[in-house]
Amino acid sequence: MIRRKLRSLSASVVVSAVALTAPAWAASLSTIDNAQSVPDGAMSNATFAADSWTAGSGTLVPVMAAEMQANRSYPIDAETPEAGGAPAVGKPLNDIAFVRVATENGRKEVNSARDALPQLKAPELKRIAEMLVNDHRSANARLAQIAEAKQWPVPAPSVPAAPPSGSANSDFDDRWTAEMIAGHERSIALYRAQASSGEDQDLRNYARDTLPTIEHHLAQLKSLQK
Repeated sequence: MIRRKLRSLSASVVVSAVALTAPAWAASLSTIDNAQSVPDGAMSNATFAADSWTAGSGTLVPVMAAEMQANRSYPIDAETPEAGGAPAVGKPLNDIAFVRVATENGRKEVNSARDALPQLKAPELKRIAEMLVNDHRSANARLAQIAEAKQWPVPAPSVPAAPPSGSANSDFDDRWTAEMIAGHERSIALYRAQASSGEDQDLRNYARDTLPTIEHHLAQLKSLQK
């Protein structure tokens, strides 16, 4: 009779301990993502803990719940966007994105070359700057016509910054040439990707027709780089 009462008392204590720790288990399981399964053996370990409970082991269940919470993992998104959400140069863009990027880059080339003209010292660099202004304006106009005919959005012109006043620094020619080379290398990668992987035939033709001009600009700039 006494042994039977002790067993009954032990079972009551176990049930009470599990009930008291239920919020900890619920909190732990509710925070696990739907796509993530409960760690292997967690539930079987909990059952074993309750079955083998003895005096002095009343803290076993909450300790296991805390360990599950500490050891659980979270899924990681494998496709992390690049800084600023900008696409990597050389990767194919969709046609509307190409229109936006190519238009903005072309306008930057025109503004940079136009603003540099009064400050450039080398006559050959002045000639190249004038060529950049004319060629990129023509390319931008053709691209805008293609986009408008297809009712694609074209970026609104931004207000150009005022050109720096005063005489240019002694290394202005070198710095401007280096900046133009880097910009044209990025544009060539962009246009090559569009020419080979663009969806719209008119845009592919535009990229293929414009690419030799940009490559010619790059070759001219590199020939004058010190």
